[in-house]
Parts: sequence; structure tokens; C-alpha cells
Amino acid sequence: MGITEFSVKRFQFTLVMFLLLIAIGWSALQNIPRAEDPIFPIPVVSIVVVYPGADPEDMERLIVDPLEDALNETSDVKEIRSTASDGLAVVSVEYDWSKDADKKFDEAFREINAARAKLPANVASVTVTKASPGLVNIVQMALIGPNSSPRALRDTAEDLQDRIEQVFGVRAVEVTGLPRAEIAVAIDLAKLAKFGIPLTQVVDTLKGENAIVPGGAIESGTRRFNVRTSGNYSSLAEIADTVVAGSAGARTSNKIVRLKDVATVSWDYEEARHITRFNGQRAVFIGVTQKDDMNIFKVREAAMKEVDAFRETLSPDMRLEVGFDQSRNVNKRLSSLAMDFAIAVSLVLITLLPLGFRAAGVVMVSIPLSMAIGIALLYFTGFSLNQLSIAGFVLVLGLLVDDSIVVTENIERFLRQGYSRVDAAIAATKQIYYAVLGCTATLLFAFLPLFMLPEGAGKFIRSMAASITFTIVASLFVALTMIPFLASRVLKEHETQGNRLLQAIMGGIQRFYRPLLHGALSYPRTTVTIAGVIFVAVLGLIPLIGFSLFPEADVPQFRVTVETAEGSTVAQTDKAVQFVEQRLLARPEIKYVFSNAGRGNQRVYYNVFGRETKANTGELYVEAKKFNPHTTPAFYDELRREFADYPDAKIIVKPFEAGPPIAAPIAIRLLGPELKVLSELANRTENIIKSVQGTRDVSNPLRLSRTDLDLNIDTTKASLYGVPTINIDRTVRLAVAGESIGNFREPNGDEFPIVLRAPLLNGHQNLGVLDQIYVNSLQGDALPLRQLIDPQLKTAPNSISRYKRQRAVTVTAQVASGYNTEKLTSEVMSLLAKEKLPLGYRYQIAGEREARQSSFAGLGTAALIAVFGILAVLILEFGDFRSTIIVAGVIPLGIIGGMLALFLSGYSISFMGAVGFIALIGIEIKNSILLVDFTHQLREQGVELLDAIQQAGEIRFFPILLTSLTAIGGLLPLALQGSPLYSGLAWVIIGGLLSSTFLARLVTPAMYLLLAPKMQKS
Repeated sequence: MGITEFSVKRFQFTLVMFLLLIAIGWSALQNIPRAEDPIFPIPVVSIVVVYPGADPEDMERLIVDPLEDALNETSDVKEIRSTASDGLAVVSVEYDWSKDADKKFDEAFREINAARAKLPANVASVTVTKASPGLVNIVQMALIGPNSSPRALRDTAEDLQDRIEQVFGVRAVEVTGLPRAEIAVAIDLAKLAKFGIPLTQVVDTLKGENAIVPGGAIESGTRRFNVRTSGNYSSLAEIADTVVAGSAGARTSNKIVRLKDVATVSWDYEEARHITRFNGQRAVFIGVTQKDDMNIFKVREAAMKEVDAFRETLSPDMRLEVGFDQSRNVNKRLSSLAMDFAIAVSLVLITLLPLGFRAAGVVMVSIPLSMAIGIALLYFTGFSLNQLSIAGFVLVLGLLVDDSIVVTENIERFLRQGYSRVDAAIAATKQIYYAVLGCTATLLFAFLPLFMLPEGAGKFIRSMAASITFTIVASLFVALTMIPFLASRVLKEHETQGNRLLQAIMGGIQRFYRPLLHGALSYPRTTVTIAGVIFVAVLGLIPLIGFSLFPEADVPQFRVTVETAEGSTVAQTDKAVQFVEQRLLARPEIKYVFSNAGRGNQRVYYNVFGRETKANTGELYVEAKKFNPHTTPAFYDELRREFADYPDAKIIVKPFEAGPPIAAPIAIRLLGPELKVLSELANRTENIIKSVQGTRDVSNPLRLSRTDLDLNIDTTKASLYGVPTINIDRTVRLAVAGESIGNFREPNGDEFPIVLRAPLLNGHQNLGVLDQIYVNSLQGDALPLRQLIDPQLKTAPNSISRYKRQRAVTVTAQVASGYNTEKLTSEVMSLLAKEKLPLGYRYQIAGEREARQSSFAGLGTAALIAVFGILAVLILEFGDFRSTIIVAGVIPLGIIGGMLALFLSGYSISFMGAVGFIALIGIEIKNSILLVDFTHQLREQGVELLDAIQQAGEIRFFPILLTSLTAIGGLLPLALQGSPLYSGLAWVIIGGLLSSTFLARLVTPAMYLLLAPKMQKS
């Protein structure tokens, strides 16, 4: 007893299973993790090292080189990228994407720990992080207090941080903005010189007095006591009373010198390196991230309960505003899915009406049941409900009824031939059993290779491939079990030719299609040749259509980056940020603005990583009140024109983009050993890119150099005076950059750094400090620094970038609206090819083309697997190459419609569009299998070749038309919504189905006549 016969005859069991699967699917829908974007492991490890006071060349030599050496010893390294700037080094290593990301992180972490001994001892921090698209805010809030002190604002924010971090599902809460409080030890360098006390001695003394050294334990009789020795400072007065030199250590007197004699100890704030505002008001930002595999709605609801309760405790001069809320984006997508689902179901139902209400009802049952099984499989295999998996369900909506339509239509045909309901359900399904299996197998081979796509692009769309594949498998199961069962109970026995509508449609098909088919079969070679000519002609549209990778994301949020001249202070950068902020808030389209000067915003989008602290950079994170794919790009262009007038700053409007991260659409990477030569080449490349019409916002990191002060230590003179160079270096560093000598711990457990430095002027160090610095010789004499140095100004690089352990610079550019990235890149490359580079220097194409070559290479492999997998299924099903060629001949016919649809709709051949072409192969071959298989059956029953082709064409025209129309109906909402990410894919499949449905009804019979395989009559 086969599965179909069992389902029909043991209908009670089938009914119970039907209800059970619905219940499992509903439960999975309630519990499946929900997020805006897919969460997947990324084999990228980043190391951030902070070493205040070091210039880029020092950071490269002292930090980057040792770290790169260590990371290069790990296995499966794909590439290492590094950037060294003032006091900051960022090194990232990308491993082979096929390897376990967690294991590679552990391996890198071990190597970095081992390499720390090679780094300078006074490095401020070394942070190792693992890249993850899930480490983004689900909520970003702003605590606003115009009249509150920075410490009060930060303390309040940190209290809220502690409360939210206790919420189940919350990973972490980040607080940024406003300087932290600290204990400032402002050294009077002149007094220090007067007493003859080395600055390094003060530092060492304070560190020693603030150190905690366990005293061990002693036993007395039966009792054991822990011995406490010294400990942390307990008050500012205690710090000030620290003896920094005894009677023998002070050169000008015999008295004891305390810290308060040579310094001022007070509460202060660290240097303002990050200025933050919300809608123009000073604020501290609070971002909440959730753990992986959690439901964003549940986590957000629980976190907001804490926020609402916390609001009640705020002082009157503070208020808490919720800006970014990722759940709104997710809810919008889910609502869009529900609307698309309702529209698609309605369209599918309309296309099914010719079958009759009962038959249409039977087929419609396959939609909720297949979706329920698909969601359950998605949940149990660890995927989430995100924008990609949601799009997959919408895309497959019109496909999952295909098998059910074919089965139901065939059962109806058997009923019209006089079979009973039970016999018709079993016999009709049995007749097309292998054809349906073959159809579904070919469709699966079109989507399964997407699971194997490499790197970020493959990981990005994997959840979409999963939702499609699982639902297709579910639809096959439903078509072979539930549909025959329901048909045996719901459909009516009759001997007529069906309802009048069906008779009218079939009659119309015969009157319209029969003469066309007769003409195609009369001239089969001409028919096939014309189709081939059309295919070749349509391929000529490819240069006009153009290529792209991933489009801009259809979200209402965007960001504006600000970059002022190198060497600018945070205050200067903030003026440019305020200019942008005021222009944005004056626009009615804007909902809110998070402003950052001195660093980037917290991370809110999966492929945009936060920028590190840098005085001349700023970022504004903005949300518009709505997103419209047709008008929003023009709005961005308006902003670009408005911001272009601001002097001395580069202001770039950056919409978020879908897919894996890329530096910019157009990027040229130059490699070579000398920074001076690289700078000259980068300037030439910048001019070349600017000369190409359609490029904008060209960025050259080496375009402007900065001016540094080189002290030029006279080592000969220093030796004569007995002053070691290391003493000079350390003293200058302590006086200019300062140094933390430990933490001050309050009774409530809060800790604050104790920082020693020369007094600041207006929050910054100035050139006058050099006149106040004294260095001590080995004999204890205090010598003015000025006697040992010859200060000179010199140019220096703003930063040093490296790619695969070579010095590199990447010149980038954005693409203006209405221009194709691929065409502009080709123009740039043709101009660069005319340039002669010095020996040892070369350029590489980066940006979108580099990413597309990697991603499309994977797509090419996927397409080959899909094609050969489908061919294997066809050979297995039909047993000969001729039948396989006839069926596969439909592929070019679908490509014709797909290309025309892209051309007419204005979409380019993007990564998702290419996925659409791969999917189209499996979808259109399904219909071709039904036609060829039925023709084989008729010939085996003794029908002559020409008659069999004509009968099969006429009989199978309606179910093929029906399955195509339902697929198109399911995809129409996705195509018409204008989504930059999905609509192109939908148009490819719609256009391909239209062309293959109608052209193949003539071309496939003609090919069958030319290549008819031999048949044995039964």
C-alpha cells in the first residue's frame, strides 16, 4: 500500500496528522526567533589596541606588525587588514568561511594573548571581538538632561543599564556619550623641577601606594586570619598627602615632599572625545542588544517594562526618549508579509476558480498546511524569521500549490471519466506520481545549491533558501497525501466535462492554441530556430541592464558621516555635525536624529560596524518618517546638495545597504612599500575617478597629510648630561598624554581612573607644556627639556592601512543616482590601465566588483549544480538523453522573459536577480516535465507520435497555465511593492514564467517532434 492509498483509505489517521501538523506549525510560529536580519556566524576577528600618544608609524611598528605576525601563524587565514592611526590600531583577520567561526576566534584569541608580551607595557587596552550580525541594537535610547551634570547623566544611564541587563534575552547594554568622571592629578612641572623630583618617580610612587598586595594568612591556635596590608586610596585627601619624595630625595630642601606640594588633586572629567546629542539636545545614548535565537518582540517588551518603570524614578530635569526600535522594522515586514500573503492567496484562489469551488478549496488547503510544515522545519533547524525567510515564504506561495493543482486536476479528469472518488484519488495520483516527484526534485535542485553559496552573500540568503526548500518539500508531501484524501471526501462524482467555466476555458484554449500548435508542428525547425534567435537577441540587452551586487536597504533609517580636516579638534568637528543636525531637524520628513562627534554611532545595522574614536569624524544616525523606494533616493540627493556647501568638511549621506559589507560601490586598492609614493598614486587615482561622470563623494585617505611636531632629541647632548633617552620619552609622554596610575574606588563600588598629567588648557594640552618639562639625569639633576631637543614641524600620514600585510590605500567613490556601478567601474579601470606604476606598486579592484566576483563565482557554481542536478533527475526519470534535452530546452525560453522583465522594470542583474534566474530553471522545467511525461504515456498507450504531441499539448495546457498563473499571482505583491532587494527577483521569475509558459507550448512540442525518443507500446 503506497503513501497515497494509505492516506485515502486510512483517512481518520490522515485527518489527525493534518491537525497535528497545523498545531506544530502554529507552535513553531509563536516560538521561532524573530529579527530584522539573518543571524549567522562570521569568521572575522577584530583586535583594537589603544596606545595614547603614539603616531601612526609607531602604531604600525609597535602594535600592528607583532599582531599581524601572530595572526598569520593561525590556520585558514584568508586575509588580514589593518589600520594604524593616532593612538589606535585596528587589525582584523578573515578566515575561510567554511571553517567554524567559534574555533577560529578561540585560535586567534590564544595567539593575541601570546603576542601581548611583545607590545609596549603601557598600552591602554587590547580588545578582541568576534564579528556577528547579531551584535546590533534592537533599541537605542537617549537620556536627555540639559541642566544635569555629565556625571549625573552618566550615573543615571548606568543605573538603567544595570536594570535592563537583568532582563531575560538581553545580551548587553552599551552607554556612550559624555566624558567619564576621573580623579585628575595636575602636576606643576615647574615645582617638580624645583624639588628635583623626576616625574617618573611620582608615577611609580602613586602606583605603588594604590596597589593591592595580599598579605597572606596566619594561624593562631584554631583560628586563621587573612592579613591586610595596604590598599586603594579611600579619599582625595589621602591621594594628595602621598609622600612623593623623602628628605633625601628633595634636592632643594630637607623636608618631605607630598603630592599636594607639586600637584593639584581634584574631581574632573576626562577629555571630551565623544559629543552626543538627540534631536539637538545633549544626551547620553543607551543601546540594547539581544542574545541570539531570541524573539525580538518578547525581549523588547520585557526591556520596555524596565524602561517605563525607570522613567518614574527620573529627576524632573531628565527625560528618556526611545529613538531606534528594530521591532518596528520587523513588525513592518511581518505586516507586509501578512498583506502580501492575503493578496497572493486571493490571486491564487481566483486562478483556481476554473477548477470549481470544491476543487479550488481542496487545493487551497495546501497553502496553510505547507506553510505550517515549512515554518516548523525552519524553527527546528535553528533558523529565524527575518526579512530573508519572510521573502522566501512570499516567493514560494505561488509555487507550493503547483503539485496540488496537478494532482487535483488529474483527479477531476478521472472523475469525469466515471471513476469513484476513492478510486479516482488513488489512480489519478498514481498516474502522475513520478512526474510530480520529478517536478519537485528539479525545483529543489534549483534552490538547494543556494545552501552551498560561499562567504557572506551565501550566509546572508541561506534562511531564504531554507524557507523555500522546506515549504516545497512540505507541498510535495501534502500533494501526495492530504490532497488525495480531501479530494476523495470533498469532490463530487460526475460524468460531465466539468463546470461551465472550465468548459468555456478549455474550449477557448482549443480554438486559440490548436492552430498555433499545428503551425509549430508543421514547421518544427523554423519554430525552434525563431526561439533561438529571440534568445540570442535578448542576451544583447545584458549591457543595457547592467550588473550590481545588493541594492540599498528598504528601511527608513540612514546615516550621515562627517569628516573634517585631519588635526581638527572634536569641537571643530562638532560644528559640522551641528550644521547637518540643524538642517535635518528643519525638515518635516525627519523623525529623530542621533548626533555623534568624535566617533560613530552605536551599531544598529548588521553590516555596518561602529567606528572608533577619532577627533575629526562624526556620524548622525537618522530615521525618516517613512520609506518610499520611488521617492526616498531623490530625498537623499536633496540632502547631498544641501550639505555640499559646508566648507572644510566632507559630508556624505549613506543609506544602509543589503547584503555583506563593502567599502564603497567603486573602490581601487593601491599597494606598495612607501607611503609617499602611495600618496602620489592615490592622488592620481582620485583625479581619475572624479573625471568619470556619475561618481560622487570620492574619498582618498592620503589626500591630506597632517603636521606633527618632531622633538628631534639631541642624543649626544643627552648622553653628556647623563640623561637616558628612555627617560626623555617617558617624561614627555607622561606630561603630554598623561598616564593612569590606577583606580579610585568609592564605598558603593563605583571605580574612577586616577590620571596624572600636566594641567590642560581649555580641556587640551598645548605647546607651552614643552617649556615646563624637566627631565632628570642619572645624577638627579633636573634639566629643561628645551636644552635637549630641536622641535621641528613635519608632515606625517593621517593613518596607515595595510592589506594582506602590505601597505595599502583604498580610494573609494559613491555612485550618483541613475548611474550603473559596473559601467562606471569599467570606465575607471580603462583609465587606470593607461597609468604606469613604479616598480613594486600595483592596484586592485575592490568595492562592489570585487565582492560581486566572489559572490557571483559562488552563484556560477550553484547554477552548474542546479543544471546538472536537474539533468540527472530528468535522465533518471525518462531514461534517455533525448527526453532530457527536450525538457531542458525550456530554460532559454524562461531567460528571455526574465531579461525582458528586468529591462522593462528598470532593475539590474543583481545577486538576488541571479538567484531568481536559478530558481526559474527549476520552476519552468516542472511544467515541461508534465508535458513530456504525458506525451510519453499517450505514446505508450498506442497513440501515434503527432497525435500524442497534439493531445498532450492541449490536455496539459490548462494545468500548466494554472500553475504558472498561481506562481505569478503569489509573486505579484513582491514585485509591485518596489522592494530594492526582492522585486527584481520577483520580476525575473514572473517574466520567465510568462515567456516559458507560452513559448514552450509551441517550442517544446516542436523539439519533441524533432527529437522524439523511441517508445514501447503497452
